[in-house]
Amino acid sequence: MNLHWISDRIIGVRDRFRGHIDDFQIRKKLFVLYVFCVLMPLVLTDSFIIYVVFHSEQVARRHSMENVANAVQYNFANHVEGAAEMAKNLYINRSLNDFLGKEYADALDYVVAYYAYFQRSIFDAGMISNNIGIKLYTDNKTIIKGGKCNSIASIQESDWYRELELYGGARSLFFLYDDSRSPVIEAQRKIIFVRKMDYYSYNDPYEKVLALTLNYGGMASDLASMNYGMPVYICSGDTVILSNTGNSVRKNFDRYEGSTKDTYVQEMDLYGQKFMIYVQPPKISFMEEIRKNLPVIMLLLLVNIALPFVLVREINRSFSVRIGKLSDVFNRIEEEKLIEIEETGGQDEIGELMCNYNRMVRRVNSLIQTIYIAKMKEQEMLVARQNAELLALHSQINPHFLFNALESIRMHSILKNEYETAEMVERLALLQRQYLEWGNDFVKIKVEMEFVEAYLDLQKYRFGDRLNYELDIDENCENCRIPKLTVVTFVENACVHGIESKSKPGWIFVRIYRQDGSLCLEVEDTGKGMSEPNMRTLQYRMEHANLEMLKDKGRVGTVNACLRLKMMSHDKVSFEVDGEYGIGTMIQIKIPLICL
Repeated sequence: MNLHWISDRIIGVRDRFRGHIDDFQIRKKLFVLYVFCVLMPLVLTDSFIIYVVFHSEQVARRHSMENVANAVQYNFANHVEGAAEMAKNLYINRSLNDFLGKEYADALDYVVAYYAYFQRSIFDAGMISNNIGIKLYTDNKTIIKGGKCNSIASIQESDWYRELELYGGARSLFFLYDDSRSPVIEAQRKIIFVRKMDYYSYNDPYEKVLALTLNYGGMASDLASMNYGMPVYICSGDTVILSNTGNSVRKNFDRYEGSTKDTYVQEMDLYGQKFMIYVQPPKISFMEEIRKNLPVIMLLLLVNIALPFVLVREINRSFSVRIGKLSDVFNRIEEEKLIEIEETGGQDEIGELMCNYNRMVRRVNSLIQTIYIAKMKEQEMLVARQNAELLALHSQINPHFLFNALESIRMHSILKNEYETAEMVERLALLQRQYLEWGNDFVKIKVEMEFVEAYLDLQKYRFGDRLNYELDIDENCENCRIPKLTVVTFVENACVHGIESKSKPGWIFVRIYRQDGSLCLEVEDTGKGMSEPNMRTLQYRMEHANLEMLKDKGRVGTVNACLRLKMMSHDKVSFEVDGEYGIGTMIQIKIPLICL
C-alpha cells in the first residue's frame, strides 16, 4: 500500500512538473538546460579534473624517471663491464705476466724487450678501440719507469692502492681527481678499474698491479647526448661522479645537494662500490599536462552527461513528443484528407504552432475534394493516352513482321520452284496466330522463345546452310513475362541485316539468363556487322525510343520493341550494342527483375 501511494505521489509530481515545463518558453527551457546540464556539471568536475591531470602526470613522470634511471644504469655498467672484461683478459695473459716478471740484465735489455713485446702484440689497438688507458705497476727493480710500466712505489701512498691492499687485491673501481700537475697531464677527473695480477704468483716473486683508466670524458658525453630531458646524477656517497648537467672534466667532483622529495632514486652496486642514481623531474607546464591527459578529461566529460540525464529527458520530451505529433500529421498529407491534432498541450511556441496547424487543416480540407477530383481526371487522361500509345505500337509491329515473313516464303518458292510448303505454312500459321492474339501484350519467355524458334526455322528453310542458330535459355527465366514480339524483333534484325547481307555461312545466338538482379537478353550474330558510327546511332535510338521516332519512315521495329520495354520497366531497362564490322553484332538488354 505504501509503495503504491509513493508511486502515485511520484507520478503526480512528475505530471505537474511536465505541465510547468510545457508552459515554459523555449528560451527559458534552454536556459534551464544550460544551467543544470552544462554549467553545474562543469563547475563540479573542474576541480576533480585538475586533480586527475596532475596525479596522472606525476605517475607518468615517475615511470619516465624510472626508465631513465634504468637506461643510465645500463649505460654506466656497460662501460665498467667493458673495462672489467679487458682486465680479465690481461690478468690471465701469460706473455704479459712473463714480461713483467722477467729480470733484465740492464736498461738496454729491458727497453729492447719492451718494444719487442708491445710492437708484436695487438695490445695497443685493443686499448685505443675501447677508449681505455692502461698502466702496469710492479716492484721488479729491473723494469725502468716509463711508457705503460711504472714501479709500485709510485702508487703506494695513493688511496686506491691502500684500499686495494685492504681487500686483498681483488678488482675494484675507483673515482679520483688527479691533480698531480705532472708536466704533460692537466688535473682532471678519472675513473680507474684496478686489480692485482697474481694469476701466476706461484712462480713469480714480484708484485704486479693493473690499472685501467676509463674514458671519463666519453662517458660524460654519452650521458649528456642521451637527451633525457631531466637532470641525472650518478653519485658515490654524496659525491657526483657523472651528470648530464654539464660539469667540467677539469673540475673536482661536486657534492650532490639536490632535493629528494620529488627525485627518483635508484641504487647500483659495481665491484665493491655502491652508487646512487638520482633523476630529478622535468618542469612541465599546465597546458602540457592537460594535453597529455586529454583522454581522461574527455572520459570525465562523458560521465558528466549521465548526471543531468533525467532532467534533460523531461525537457526533451516537451520538444520531441509534441513535435513528433506535428511530424506524424505532416507525414499523412498524402492522404485524401488532412488530420487535425487532437491534443495540442502547452502554451509555448510549439503549442501555438499546433493550434495554427489545426486552423490551417480546417481551411485546407475544404479545398481537397476539388483538387482530388481534378487529379483523378488527370490520371484517367494519362491512362487513356498510354492505351492509345500501346495500340499505336501494336498496329505497327504486326504488319511489319508479317510482311517480312510472307516475303521470305515467296522468295524461297520462286528461287527453288517448289510447292511443298506445308511445313512453311505451319510455321507461318504460328506466326499469324501470335500476331492476332493482342489481348495481352505480355507473354512468358518460354512462349516468346517458341515464336523465335519458329521464325528461325522459317529463315533456315530459306537460307539453308548459310544460317545456323543456338538458343540458350536459363530454366529460371522461362516464366518471366516480357512484351510480346520483342526478342523476335532483334532476331529478325540479325537475320535480315546480318546473315542475309553476308555471303558466307553465319550463326545466330540467343541467350537469356539472370545476373545481378536483372534479366539479361542477348541476341548475337556473326553476320556483316556494323561500323562504329552506325552502332552509336542504333544505341542512341534504342535508349531514347519514343512515339515521334515511330513516325519516321524506314526501320521502326527496333524502336517499337525498345519503347515497349521502356514502358514496361518504367524506363529502367538498359541497352548495349557491341560488335565489329565484318565480324558480327551483339545486342544486350537488361531488365531489373523487380520490374517483371
